[in-house]
Amino acid sequence: MGSNELAEKVAQLLEKPGPLTIVQAGDPVLRQKIAFYDGQLDDDTLGRLIARMRETMSEIHGAVGLAAPQVGLPLRLAVLETPAEFSARLIERGQQPVPFTVLVNPSYKAMGRSRTASFEGCLSMVGWQAVVARPDRIRLTREDETGRHLVEAYDGLGARIVQHEADHLDGMLYLDRSELRSLSTTEQVVARWGVAGVTAASQQLGFALP
Repeated sequence: MGSNELAEKVAQLLEKPGPLTIVQAGDPVLRQKIAFYDGQLDDDTLGRLIARMRETMSEIHGAVGLAAPQVGLPLRLAVLETPAEFSARLIERGQQPVPFTVLVNPSYKAMGRSRTASFEGCLSMVGWQAVVARPDRIRLTREDETGRHLVEAYDGLGARIVQHEADHLDGMLYLDRSELRSLSTTEQVVARWGVAGVTAASQQLGFALP
């Protein structure tokens, strides 16, 4: 998609009030490896798009990240934020809440070999979850919305969110990295594994953990 065509598509999205529409698995935009962002949008348009992506994410209970392909745009852009109502629970579990963060041209590398398996879901695969093993700690390279280059370390939940959203920009869904035998409806995950945990799920569904 050329810069003019992309800018026109973004303008059309921004004309409509309210949250942006989340595209679902099967839409080809979710399977594209997105080229680097190099200023295809002017600063004002980029800022308004980021604000609308944040608004869209905040309207969905439990959402912690949203990538541009999920709203139909082939842009190497994503936003992250853990909802304020989750902060106390995360801190109790030894996790740090993730502040609102903009990822432009992100890439990551694992730091160490430790991995943790956890159920993941996706706004583009509503109603389903599967277990994904991911590195516990990563080094993230990104730009922010002003073009500033940043290198940061993330661990725990923050690392998992970054990996999930950055994968979207390479045309990957969490299912590509999952243990397929773990695939469950969200209702089953809550009812069966919410308390028992991933270990019980692995034993009863028959898949290995790292």
